[in-house]
Amino acid sequence: MGGPSAEREVSLSSGQACADALREEGYNVITVDAGADLCAVLTGIAPDAVLNCLHGRWGEDGCVQGLLEWMRIPYSHSGVLASALAMDKQRSKAAFEAAGLPTVHSVIAPAHDVRAAHVMEPPYVVKPNNEGSSVGIYLVHEEANGPPQLSDDMPDHVMVEKFVPGRELTVTVMGDRPLAVTDILTDGWYDYDAKYKPGGSRHVVPADLPEEITELCLGYALRAHQVLGCRGVSRTDFRWDEAQGADGLILLETNTQPGMTATSLSPEHAQAVGISFGQLCAWMVEDASCDR
Repeated sequence: MGGPSAEREVSLSSGQACADALREEGYNVITVDAGADLCAVLTGIAPDAVLNCLHGRWGEDGCVQGLLEWMRIPYSHSGVLASALAMDKQRSKAAFEAAGLPTVHSVIAPAHDVRAAHVMEPPYVVKPNNEGSSVGIYLVHEEANGPPQLSDDMPDHVMVEKFVPGRELTVTVMGDRPLAVTDILTDGWYDYDAKYKPGGSRHVVPADLPEEITELCLGYALRAHQVLGCRGVSRTDFRWDEAQGADGLILLETNTQPGMTATSLSPEHAQAVGISFGQLCAWMVEDASCDR
């Protein structure tokens, strides 16, 4: 847990929550704040399995997965290729489109071009191509006077994506089973604070949706999981424009290391189908393997 990414604090919360739950389930758990000495630390511990609670770069993009494969330590969640592919939003979107899944137009553009002028007609969203958890997301409204003034810590190239109006929906897949659909209600943009601060958003699970939309969300999430080659637990996010019916459902992205905090969505999905948080964590540990 932890690590050096922009999502370090959330990862520490996820890791601690999972460690506490696994101890209650009877496991002997050692928590590791992942640093540059991770290989030496793991060698000293010699664990039976690693529950990967890292979020963001290095923990979610295939890097730590490659280390664990090299060390032949069984680990949870997706393997090297699926992790790297899912973390690259533009390349994963190309995989979704090739599989016939509904996505929205986006481009990768130099950040200085995005600051200088609109690179597409507003409204649109600007975000890093390889970060998660709404880190560094800019929503450019239709009436915006000028282009977004991106912060200096944004990467040199960013994703610019057409804004999709409507409801924010999300589905967790556990193994080969889509669990439930959540409707995420916020007063504004579903940003970092809305995701992780208590009261930042309200989750309606199972979502109050037409049966057709629920089934499409569950089916699309499973297909996205399979198209990317995911293992273990993943979560796929959608936007749904009710005015367009089934045509208004758009797949945004798949997260291979969903949050496991007190306000996280995947534990709520599991709870909705009768799987406790402790049981979910235990399943992830028991599912751990190499060659994922």
